[in-house]
Amino acid sequence: MEHPEAASATPVRFETHPSRYVHWKLEVAAPVARLVMDIEEERPLRPGYTLKTNSYDLGVDIELADAIARLRFEHPEVRVVVISSGKDRIFCSGANIYMLGSSTHAFKVNFCKFTNETRLALEDASQHSGLKAIAAVNGACAGGGYELALACDEILLVDDASSAVSLPEVPLLAVLPGTGGLTRVVDKRKVRRDLADVFSSLGEGVKGKRAVQWRLVDEAIPLSKFASRVPERAAALAAGAPARSGPGVVLAPLEGRYDDRGVQHRYVTLAIDAATRVGEITVRAPESDEPADAAGMRERGSELWALRAFRELDDVLLDLRFNRPEIGVLVLKTRGEAARVLAVDAALLAQQDDGFVSEVLHHMKRVLKRLDVTARSLLAIVDEGSCFAGSLLELAFAADRSYMLAQDDGPEIAFSALNGGALPMANGLSRLATRFLGEPRKAEPPVGESFDAESALAEGYVTFAPDDIDWEDEVRLAIEERATISPDALTGMEANLRFAGPETMETKIFGRLSAWQNWIFQRPNAVGEKGALTLYGKPERAKFNWSRT
Repeated sequence: MEHPEAASATPVRFETHPSRYVHWKLEVAAPVARLVMDIEEERPLRPGYTLKTNSYDLGVDIELADAIARLRFEHPEVRVVVISSGKDRIFCSGANIYMLGSSTHAFKVNFCKFTNETRLALEDASQHSGLKAIAAVNGACAGGGYELALACDEILLVDDASSAVSLPEVPLLAVLPGTGGLTRVVDKRKVRRDLADVFSSLGEGVKGKRAVQWRLVDEAIPLSKFASRVPERAAALAAGAPARSGPGVVLAPLEGRYDDRGVQHRYVTLAIDAATRVGEITVRAPESDEPADAAGMRERGSELWALRAFRELDDVLLDLRFNRPEIGVLVLKTRGEAARVLAVDAALLAQQDDGFVSEVLHHMKRVLKRLDVTARSLLAIVDEGSCFAGSLLELAFAADRSYMLAQDDGPEIAFSALNGGALPMANGLSRLATRFLGEPRKAEPPVGESFDAESALAEGYVTFAPDDIDWEDEVRLAIEERATISPDALTGMEANLRFAGPETMETKIFGRLSAWQNWIFQRPNAVGEKGALTLYGKPERAKFNWSRT
């Protein structure tokens, strides 16, 4: 049974620091770092369950996400991270089932989405930062534990006659592996689909040589050699990985202010209207000129506008997902001088070969991807004082609709080269290319050009351009109308429309997996009184409705 009080529990905060980690230990000995999962059973994110057998909850994954970000920004000297367990004979048993069973539907779905984004960040680090990852699987590795291993570049499994990898969710819990396991098995590791079918139906999993033969792991290593083989393989992988330029930049705390009315950061604010279920996100441009050279950007560090503003936006998006589930419509606004945003974009592109600057750009990309998959209606409002330019114009292109005020000396939108693909969506295309699938010539941003409402509407860059007489009423009615439509139908509609074009492993995870899991998490076979997830750990067996739909 779901506990409705879970939604009103203490708000979740997403900032942490290695000195405050409870469940992970981060050890750096360049060029290798070790991330050791050693779960404190009695310290879950919220009371009501224990984190036995190295199982994890959202609090564990918040620490993991923080560790990945710090390795990318603070430790460029690290080329390989080895993810291992601090417990004997068990790597990780996956997401804590009692946590899932006692969570609201919304929490379960958003938990899976967050864990997916964290593992995608690990894969992104490998692809774009040269930070490779090895899963040193020293024992049983089930469900989300194996999904974490799947996000690594290599999986080394101890061959001790008992340790196995498994995805037991379908046969044991009547749900799907929630963190991309099915997709990564066939798309990433290229496991034959018939073997993947067998594997995903076996509660006990696959071990040893068979796991290697089926491509589920890269090596099965005898217990007597495991302790020496892991560092040996890490050293070899580090030797072949590209050098990452330093020095590192420390990620300072954001120190935002949170209350029932919203969130206050330096550059990003969230204002909540609980009565109408509408939130307004405002992103402000730099307040002064930003450094244009890599040395100056490094000196500014985590206070660099492009890094801090997008870290703040990321924090606001996560706050909305987990702490404000009834806010269904997000109004996206910008404020400030567009010229400063364009100058920032130009400087980032000019210095993108610098390791820190490259990480900033990839962070901006990942935050915008988080916005793309946020289950809220997104309406961009381009009004007086707006600065939808370059990287901030991506907010408008991420929106489901955009409204631009048409009046003399009214707002303008402007493009930078960043709009041309440096900040791609999950489908691998720029938001501009996705918008204009039927007009590919428009996928190339008109860099250096500005557009008023009339020309932006004619070019298709905005949805509507009401004049100053109709502006207030049209915008108000659009927001009010959106807030009255079924949120379930809107979530499905928006997710279908946002990712036009090619399909990738990432779109499959957030499209197929999220949609099916969203449905399965509400089905009686999983979460009903006699459902498999509900009865997990109890002597009573689940009772299924055998109708297929």
